[in-house]
Amino acid sequence: MSAAPSSEKLRGKTQPKFDSLEFAAGIARGFAGALLFALPMLMTMEMWELGFYMDRTRLLLLLVINIPLLIFLSDRIGFETTSTWSEAVRDASIAYGLGIVCSALILSAMGILRNDQSAHEVIGMIAIQAVPSSIGAMLGRSQLGGQSDEIDDHGDGDDPVDSRETSYAGELFLMAVGALFLALNVAPTEEMILLSYKMSPWHALAIIVASLAIMHGFVYTLSFHGSHDLAEGTPGWHAFVRFTLPGYVIALAISGFCLWTFHRIDDTSTTQALMTTVILSFPGAIGAAAARLIL
Repeated sequence: MSAAPSSEKLRGKTQPKFDSLEFAAGIARGFAGALLFALPMLMTMEMWELGFYMDRTRLLLLLVINIPLLIFLSDRIGFETTSTWSEAVRDASIAYGLGIVCSALILSAMGILRNDQSAHEVIGMIAIQAVPSSIGAMLGRSQLGGQSDEIDDHGDGDDPVDSRETSYAGELFLMAVGALFLALNVAPTEEMILLSYKMSPWHALAIIVASLAIMHGFVYTLSFHGSHDLAEGTPGWHAFVRFTLPGYVIALAISGFCLWTFHRIDDTSTTQALMTTVILSFPGAIGAAAARLIL
């Protein structure tokens, strides 16, 4: 009669071995991603000023919304391949921490954070910058590496992230992530308000049409790496109605949320707020389409 398998063997079958070197490389890529993707916002004066006067309830809401977003991204493109939600939560927490540390270091190095500032100001500036920085930290794995160190037992270099199937809800969520990331770059700027005053309704309509055309072209027409192919026999309008149109609605909603969060549409008329939202939805739509390609 054969002996029962040891607990070590059982654990070895159910739990993958933790690779500390791979995890450390993921942390390094995360910090590099936080710096690369969030640097434009770290060097934007409007983002610094928001740390002073931004309503703390709106800031808290933005920070809370960022948590499930990071968890989903972690499950998709975390610092290492995750198999449970607890691992995804762990990596999301690390990304948030990297975003906070990166923001504090860069703002301090540029002389934005000073000893004579109150804790209210310092925490506000770091907190608002930590959102794009943490998203950048999570994107670091996808954009700054991951293929070479995810080699499977057969020796091929396919990244499991690239081959992972994404549900319809997951596709929509990825578009929301992309729209949020790009919208955060420009939503605090004065140019969004200025452009909305220069626009006519015809300009707004042209921007909406251009946004839809670019979104659809990026994913289905221009044959970028990661683009999607329509199944044989599927009409072209199907993807437009199922993905492009809902994606633009998501980008529009994300844009409105960012403008409200950053006080950009306070005390403005409904028409002016809508025009500003349409302006911001243009980069938001591009971000939504790009997220489907690169994530």
